[in-house]
Amino acid sequence: METLTPVQPKEKTSFKLPRVLFPKIIQIETTVLCNSACTFCPQNEMTRGPRFMEEWIWKKIVDQTRGRGITYRPFMINEPFVDPNLAKIIAYIKEDPTAIVEFNSYAHMTAKTDIEGIIAAGGDIVRFSIDGFTQETYNQSGRGGSLERMVNNVLKFIAERDRQGSSCHIEVRMINMDFNKHEREDFLKFWNEHADEAIITDLYEWPWTGQTTFEPKPCLKVVEEMFFMTDGQATLCCWDSHERGIIGDIRTHSVEEIWLGVKMQQYKQWLSKGERGNILLCSKCDAYKNHDFTDFEGY
Repeated sequence: METLTPVQPKEKTSFKLPRVLFPKIIQIETTVLCNSACTFCPQNEMTRGPRFMEEWIWKKIVDQTRGRGITYRPFMINEPFVDPNLAKIIAYIKEDPTAIVEFNSYAHMTAKTDIEGIIAAGGDIVRFSIDGFTQETYNQSGRGGSLERMVNNVLKFIAERDRQGSSCHIEVRMINMDFNKHEREDFLKFWNEHADEAIITDLYEWPWTGQTTFEPKPCLKVVEEMFFMTDGQATLCCWDSHERGIIGDIRTHSVEEIWLGVKMQQYKQWLSKGERGNILLCSKCDAYKNHDFTDFEGY
């Protein structure tokens, strides 16, 4: 691991992060595997593991957070459909009637993907990312595979959702990039006719992907979200591909102990002042550089 050297921000800010006594959103990276090779994602550079989170680890996270109206995201830097236990994990989470389950996918399902079981398990929101309306454009995203196949995967998922009478909300999104701007209108027209919602979303830049400095602003990721890697370590951010922002370990501590722990509180204090340079992960991150923090509440 690289040594963390505190760096002073370019300018001070008066913004502070809201004090949240327990996370409202918990992201659980049940596997590090992905069958895409997106040009803008560092997933294919990751060397950390294990490949799958042990069952007792994800169950411990869920058990310690039941009854709080938590939104769970059983994925992080991976393709959730690659996990053969996805339906089982969703069903376990949904034993809590207050829980909400949502996940993002690139629609890279395989013949072994249990679409019926995943929908029956009770997921609430699924967001599919398809960054093109023609194969030529789709190829430029680096996601790989046949666009026709990905579209059919999503349509199959929607049809099974309707067959089961599930209330799962299905969104299809396109990341706004120069190479696909000319297809946005056709994309929105098609998917608004088939899915519950179609949107164009902005591309975010992962930390440490070319940035030489940081944006001296607070970070919305640490306000109410918590993130767990496959080995049980908790990290400051879902964009932490190389373990640069570890705040604790669920194998030895509880969710609450990590969330209210000294390290997390120190990180929040720094981020409330825009002092990202004091945190290795954040020292090369410009996320939320265009966000208006004028009315941000105090920590």
